[in-house]
Amino acid sequence: MSYAFTLTATIPAPPEEVYAAWLDSRRHSRMTGGKAVMSLRPGARVSAWDGYISGRNLELVPGKRIVQTWRTSEFSDADADSIIRVSLRPVRQGTRLRLRHSQVPDGHTGYELGGWENFYFKPMREYFAARRARAAAVPARRGTAKKPRPAGVRTG
Repeated sequence: MSYAFTLTATIPAPPEEVYAAWLDSRRHSRMTGGKAVMSLRPGARVSAWDGYISGRNLELVPGKRIVQTWRTSEFSDADADSIIRVSLRPVRQGTRLRLRHSQVPDGHTGYELGGWENFYFKPMREYFAARRARAAAVPARRGTAKKPRPAGVRTG
């Protein structure tokens, strides 16, 4: 037997950025803290958390939806792959991420009871908040580097 559950989280970044980071190996790794191999290609194999999670891209709708098979190294050989459906919707605070995780083997309740929050949603919020803070600091540094020349002034 298997079961399904749905979780939601608000991520402080636009849906296009969340989508791009999820499917980029380097950004996914930085975002979660575990090595990931991701792809923008439907049908491609993917992995996350240093190989703890493996799967395949099933459906990709840029900036809107990611559907992947997922299995962890804790699944038995008899367990079918689970399916994650990540839906991204813009909200004032960034992105409303809705995760539907189905075909989860019975007894694997840790994903629902803190796993997704602790290993994905919380690190994602921190990753994008840090990116936003760095981006906000860049114009301030650039503004002090050079003063614009008055019109008509020639140098050299």
